[in-house]
Amino acid sequence: MKPPRETSAGYLFNHLARLFGQALQERIQPLGLSIGVFPIMLHLWEGDGLTQKQLVKRVGIEQGTMANTLKRMERDGLVISQRDLRDGRRREIRLTEHGRALRSPALRIAVEQNALMLGGLTKEEQAQMLTLITKIIHNIEGSKIGEIDAAEETR
Repeated sequence: MKPPRETSAGYLFNHLARLFGQALQERIQPLGLSIGVFPIMLHLWEGDGLTQKQLVKRVGIEQGTMANTLKRMERDGLVISQRDLRDGRRREIRLTEHGRALRSPALRIAVEQNALMLGGLTKEEQAQMLTLITKIIHNIEGSKIGEIDAAEETR
């Protein structure tokens, strides 16, 4: 009989994420990036000028964690925070020239790391795995929305 950790999807996903994160961290660190910053950079590379609130929602981390991470990113010259010209109460997070310049090498590293991780799978297995993981993510996100809705109803 296999130990429970070998049959636990949660344990295996967590273990996989840690292994992937450690390997990616080693490869992006020379660029001045970290695993904590990388998801934020991905969203800003896709659409510069997001607000902190938008980034919190898209990346899925706590407001306080995002605020601290953005401060470090600003200190490291990756982003700047600017007042929104349309709504002065909002602040937009914008990539610096340095932050924009990291896009190509960072994405190349991420693509290479993904290829290494998926290397033992056929193209069909890779596609199936990505489809299944996406479904699982939607299940989890959907249950969180349900939990939030239920909590708001009890208030």
